[in-house]
Parts: sequence; structure tokens; C-alpha cells
Amino acid sequence: MNLVNLPTRQETNRLLLRPFAAGDWTEYAAYHARPDVYAFLYREAPTGTALREQFDRVLRPRFESDGDVYRLAVTLKDGGAIAGEVMLKLESRDALQAEVGYIFSPAHAGKGYATEAVAAMLAIGFDTLGFHRIFARLDAANLGSVGVVERLGLRREAHLRENDRFNGKWGDEYVYALLRSEWEKRSRPAPPPDPENPLGTLTDWDSDADRT
Repeated sequence: MNLVNLPTRQETNRLLLRPFAAGDWTEYAAYHARPDVYAFLYREAPTGTALREQFDRVLRPRFESDGDVYRLAVTLKDGGAIAGEVMLKLESRDALQAEVGYIFSPAHAGKGYATEAVAAMLAIGFDTLGFHRIFARLDAANLGSVGVVERLGLRREAHLRENDRFNGKWGDEYVYALLRSEWEKRSRPAPPPDPENPLGTLTDWDSDADRT
């Protein structure tokens, strides 16, 4: 596994993924202070000094030991606005395991940005960093997030019933995962259409973690 040369820039059709910079504070704070953004994260939205300290930690990333997080801001190529962020948490360096997470601003919801950005982060995790397995944990009620991981081909491995509680309310958790071998298989170019079947076959390969 290669954790030395972390990518500092990743482009997709519509997005540029890059590290957060000090000048991103206003946009970062705008969506991180919203209670609806944290509705599925099982904690209150940070405010005031706590929010500023959280952002300052984002500017000093580490990705060397279990528990460290590699995070990229997701910006729009058209205009440069920050739509959200994607993360890889180093779950187990020895076992080559990582958790993918993402948080997006509701102002940019419904446009497929989360799916596009998470696909780019999976490519970094498997193709560049060499992880063996990447998983996602999400609230079972977060249907938008369920759609993201399922469009990207992650398998539902577990349904944990009432395993967490916030503001007196119990919540279920789903665990989705993808192996590197599965990623490589899904990433291969599709074969040319069969002359006997011009439409070929359909592949479900194609919105929001910290708890995904």
C-alpha cells in the first residue's frame, strides 16, 4: 500500500477534488453549521469555536496511522464553488482497509455530484493507494446515500438494527463494501455488443459520512 504520495488533485467530468485551503473557511462553515447536513451523522452540527477548530484540523491532515483521514474538497469546475467533501479513513493499515465517507451541501444536492466524487475517491483508494477493501457506513434512513453507494456497486454486507441513538431516537446502520477485485472487474471496459444482441448487457454503473 502506498501512502507516501497522496494525490492532491483529481478531476472528473464536472468536478475538481483538491485539499482544503485556508480560504475555504466561509464555504466550509456554511454547510457544516447546518443541522440538516448533520441529521444522519448522529451528532449536533458544530458551531462557533468548535467549528473553527474542526476546520483547522482539516488543514493539518495526516494519513499514516489507523484512524487518520485523507480528505478532499469537492469543487465545481464551472465556477469553483465547494459542493462538499469526500474522505478515506485509514481503518486498518495492516489489513489494507479503508472507510469512504462524504458530506455535501444541500445547495448542490440532486445533481449527481456525490456519486461522481465518491467514484473518484474509490479510484484513488484502490488504484493509487492500493487498498484491498473499502467500506461505507450509513444511516439506513438516508436513502440518498444508499443510492450513491449502490450506484457505485458496493454490496450491502450488514444491517445493524438500532445500533446507535441520537436525541432519544434509535437508528439502524447499513454497511456497504467493495473489494479491489470487484472494483477492477467493474472498471474494465465493456465488451463490444454481441451481433446477436446489439444492445449488449446492462451494467448498473452509473447523493450523502463521516457517517456517509
